Amino acid sequence: MTVTEIETPGLANAEWSLSPSRALDFKTCALLYRFRVIDRLPEPPGLDAARGTVVHGILEKLFDLPAPGRTGAAAAELVEPEWQALIEADEELAALVDADPDGFAALAASTRELLTSYFSLEDPRRLEPAEREVLVETVLPSGVRLKGFVDRLDRAADGRLRVVDYKTGKSPREEFEGKALFQLRFYALVLWRSTGVLPAMLRLYYLANREVLDYVPDERDLLGLERQVEALGRAIAKARESGDWRHKPSKLCDWCAFQSLCPAFGGTPPPLPATEIAIDTATPSG
Repeated sequence: MTVTEIETPGLANAEWSLSPSRALDFKTCALLYRFRVIDRLPEPPGLDAARGTVVHGILEKLFDLPAPGRTGAAAAELVEPEWQALIEADEELAALVDADPDGFAALAASTRELLTSYFSLEDPRRLEPAEREVLVETVLPSGVRLKGFVDRLDRAADGRLRVVDYKTGKSPREEFEGKALFQLRFYALVLWRSTGVLPAMLRLYYLANREVLDYVPDERDLLGLERQVEALGRAIAKARESGDWRHKPSKLCDWCAFQSLCPAFGGTPPPLPATEIAIDTATPSG
């Protein structure tokens, strides 16, 4: 049986979809997935995540400018307006910024440093991206819906496609590169299945330490990923039908915002929503 012949009960015409972030959530801990996707519990804002949002917004706007104007100075001028817009839209974030001992000036300075790192890795004046912050989606033969936002798609004159993602953190150690590349391989699978074009290159820019990670996918690689995603889809469908969302303690629990509701920490999850229809709404991520 080939992968395109798989039939998965409970997944046909599914009303939920899977993004790379939520797929990693489920692999990490099914209860974490439930809290984020089924219960839609709010999570406190963080300055690192907010800085990533600001940097992504600036890099998107940078390519709105004519090529000669895509300079470091132009990017730096966008820092304070982007931060102010984000703070004004989120009272919790505004309170977090006010409480930060280093203050707004330090946040702006660290953001400019990340943008300086970006300009050390490539010259945006020499690029004309095909698309930016683009939603890509497809439905696999089993009925699993995949979606996600790609930071940037570059298309060469001969049609070759490069998928680009910006990360404001540091590059991972070699043993963790596979997890880091999962997101881009996921996008490559979606693009391949939705357009028939296999991306020629996947590229991650790590701005915190000015590293570039390139990966060349092939059909065998993406078929293997497709089988993995199909298995995740089946496992999620089973959990949705049974209501059994098991927690999975690990070192990552130290960073979880839901410890007070997790049995591993003596907590009790809230009752499942009466109408448990989980739409995994993909959002841009950094």
